[in-house]
Amino acid sequence: MKVELKRVPKKQVAYIFHEGSIEDLSDLMGEVIEWVVKNALEITGPPYGVYYSSPEDVSLDNMKYEVGIPFKGRAKAEGKVKVKEIPDQTVLSSIHRGPYHEVGPVYAALMDYVTNEGYEMVGAPMEIYMNNPGKISENELITEIQFPVVKR
Repeated sequence: MKVELKRVPKKQVAYIFHEGSIEDLSDLMGEVIEWVVKNALEITGPPYGVYYSSPEDVSLDNMKYEVGIPFKGRAKAEGKVKVKEIPDQTVLSSIHRGPYHEVGPVYAALMDYVTNEGYEMVGAPMEIYMNNPGKISENELITEIQFPVVKR
């Protein structure tokens, strides 16, 4: 598996923070995308999820995470949908091909890389969903996993 160190530019995002079942992710993502479309904003990248808790520590029904999508334009938060800027950052990145529920080994490999190569995580991991699960088989899914890091 290839691990890449790269700089990610800042981006403005619309997002929903959620504490509850991971099964809600798809519906929440739909709500964010619907809000972006309703506000006639330009989507500037693929949707993402940031995970503030781990299924190793809490049940899948009690996860803390956010789902969002980068956009260009001006808009104000409305209801559950919030707006923020994610600052530019350095990340360790790797690509997972296949079902979302099989990303565990990529997380383990990235964590080993962090430990063995002298990095420190400075934020929660982000998954970037590169293609649409509604249009392809789950074996064709591509997910980029990013760990924000600094060199120790």
